[in-house]
Amino acid sequence: MKIDFGPVRGNCAGVSRRDFLKVGTLAGLGLTLPDLVRLREVAAAEGRKPANVIFFFLDGGPSHLETFDMKPDAPAEIRGDFKPIETNVPGIRICEHLPKTAKVMNLFTLLRSVSHNDSNHSAGNHFMTTGMPTPIPVGCGSSVSYHPAMGAFAAHERQVARGLPPYVVLGGSMRSGGPNFLGPAYGPLVVDGYPESDAFRVKDVSLPGGIDQVRLDARRGLLSQIDRLQRVTETPNDPARALDTYAQKAYDLVTSAEAKAAFAIQKEDDKTRELYGRKSHIGQQCLLARRLVESGVPWVTVHWGGWDHHFNIFNDMKRMLPELDTAFSGLLTDLNQRGLMENTMVVLLGEMGRTPKINSGPGRDHWGPGMSIAVAGAGCPGGTVVGQTEADGSVPADRRLTPQDLACTLYQKMGIDYHKEFRNEVGRPVAMVSGGEVIKELG
Repeated sequence: MKIDFGPVRGNCAGVSRRDFLKVGTLAGLGLTLPDLVRLREVAAAEGRKPANVIFFFLDGGPSHLETFDMKPDAPAEIRGDFKPIETNVPGIRICEHLPKTAKVMNLFTLLRSVSHNDSNHSAGNHFMTTGMPTPIPVGCGSSVSYHPAMGAFAAHERQVARGLPPYVVLGGSMRSGGPNFLGPAYGPLVVDGYPESDAFRVKDVSLPGGIDQVRLDARRGLLSQIDRLQRVTETPNDPARALDTYAQKAYDLVTSAEAKAAFAIQKEDDKTRELYGRKSHIGQQCLLARRLVESGVPWVTVHWGGWDHHFNIFNDMKRMLPELDTAFSGLLTDLNQRGLMENTMVVLLGEMGRTPKINSGPGRDHWGPGMSIAVAGAGCPGGTVVGQTEADGSVPADRRLTPQDLACTLYQKMGIDYHKEFRNEVGRPVAMVSGGEVIKELG
């Protein structure tokens, strides 16, 4: 589903948020419901609860050297203009333009040694959102869907209350957020618009003007009769059957009181809205994400573009980092105060880091071999750092972590068996994750 796109925003490749995602048509094969219940019982016995995920994605590739992995002792052409500050955890320092985040360092873990070889927006985006590299080289401005996104697998594997969307993307479509061979029923509900506005409303959880519940039910009944006539000519694997599930979920959503309540951000009090930044677009999206996971949505992506800083990196980040600082720290503080950290995992990341050497822009270019990710909740120990990069921030000096490792960890935290295999649209076996292992330091 696609809703109310706002202004077009692109990156260096000229890709806008209006790009459509390629999707497959057939549902994958997976565990039975009893198997899934068994896995969750095992997780519970080990003291873990299946987590819901807020995937806070900074599209474009935020610089680790200007955020969480500063190198103040490096030469000027590497260290840049910003200075590190102390956090509330002795010995851990982050960027001076993240002072609120520094005060909640005890709530999250920094992964400073994440690395991959796809220094390209589309390939890196695909790798970080799916846990799978692209099988062939792709253009920097492509929409890429060679494998289902982690959010799509979450929608497939996790049960939600009828009427709630299992996978939501806030902030417009991503290049690699689709369901691929799982089929359209497991694609995201994509919500744009402006939650900071008092007039904010999600179209797909409201009946269209002039259509009441009686008329909607009548139209649906007529459509069902026509569909039954058409089914006579369909083969068992006809793609239309997958669309039936999609249509049912769309109907449930538009008539769901639970979905309406989850998206009703106007019900939040002024103090909470101020915590996230009352006039901040991204801050209010983070607040909406909290409402959704609190309601039982397993996967919510918050998508924020504009982090591709080849030019004017210091001026742009002076403007952007304070908004990120308020939104991210507000989200962690709110989750912690509400007792939601135990079963909510927050991941702050982009598709790559930036080059160690500052260019003439001044800016930093694409750099997959070194990046930082912040992870909180679901048993992750706060106030810790995992791994480190070399003195210039180029590559991991120890404890190299991969996108596959992150994917395995997120699936495990969600109570999902990441060893599973599926069948793609041509019947070939496909692993949910190819390689990788759970990051043991995250609990």
